[in-house]
Amino acid sequence: MLVAVSDLTLIEAWHDKVLMDRFRWYVSRLQVLPVTESITWSAIGLLRDAGLHGHKYAIDAVVAATALGHRGPRIILTSDSDDMLGLCGSRAHIEAV
Repeated sequence: MLVAVSDLTLIEAWHDKVLMDRFRWYVSRLQVLPVTESITWSAIGLLRDAGLHGHKYAIDAVVAATALGHRGPRIILTSDSDDMLGLCGSRAHIEAV
């Protein structure tokens, strides 16, 4: 089973109250996936299909495209479950955290 996170999610999750050593330890348990050109174009397509603008939903679209680019069951943990559901539809299980 692949347990992964997008590069952009790491940037989005960090803030000044995060302890960097602890953050790096947790991230070391995951596979960090890069934002490739293929993911970029897929994210644009998801935004277009959902009628959303990249300025506000870019990171969500990249996370969705990253998940949808892998085979098998997909579970996305997110605090933006409505946005993610709009981007993924029934192609992924969305779990609110």
